[in-house]
Amino acid sequence: MAIVTLVLGNSGSGKSYSMHNLDPNLCGVINVMGKPLPFRAGKNFRKLNTDNAYEINDRLPTFRAPIVIIDDFQYVMANEFMRGVTDEGGGNSVFQRFNRIGQNAWNILNTAINCTDPNQRIYILSHIEEVDGKTKIKTMGKMLDEKIVLEGMVTIVLQTAIRNGEHHFMTKNDGTTTVKTPHEMFSSELISNDLNAVDDAICDYYGLIKNPNQVLETN
Repeated sequence: MAIVTLVLGNSGSGKSYSMHNLDPNLCGVINVMGKPLPFRAGKNFRKLNTDNAYEINDRLPTFRAPIVIIDDFQYVMANEFMRGVTDEGGGNSVFQRFNRIGQNAWNILNTAINCTDPNQRIYILSHIEEVDGKTKIKTMGKMLDEKIVLEGMVTIVLQTAIRNGEHHFMTKNDGTTTVKTPHEMFSSELISNDLNAVDDAICDYYGLIKNPNQVLETN
């Protein structure tokens, strides 16, 4: 059972860039859109380029990297929707399509939580949308919002914020987001958008080994 963290934010707000201090040797990236990472060392990360929900769900438990990143998660849903947008039919067939998209997203998150190594940390990067003045993870259809609530499946939800030109992660909910973090994991309501520093904090808080493979090699 891995520690799964949602990292939410608008496009260009620093989600993917937050990976820049991570050690590529400790990471596996599921690159949903197949796009280059926005920093020089991005080419050194091992990537699985796919937006197929079934493949992602099947492959997640096979990752041996201590850190796994899914970037950008919402396109798993959006791309599946767009591939079928011109299909003929309506009514129940459209309803079933949204249900399938929702189930696939839930399956991926459920697999990340329950079918992975307990020392692994999985970071799911995704866009946000605003509903009734509050931001949340961007989804497709009503099922994930009304019946599931993806943020409710995890303990840690970070959201990007830009203050005075600097990129940050919010660690505390101000009533307008779905941000949440465990008590005393972070000492500040705003932290640098550095996923490596976040990973260090998670490992320290839960007593996890940053690189279990290194421990095995030295024994």
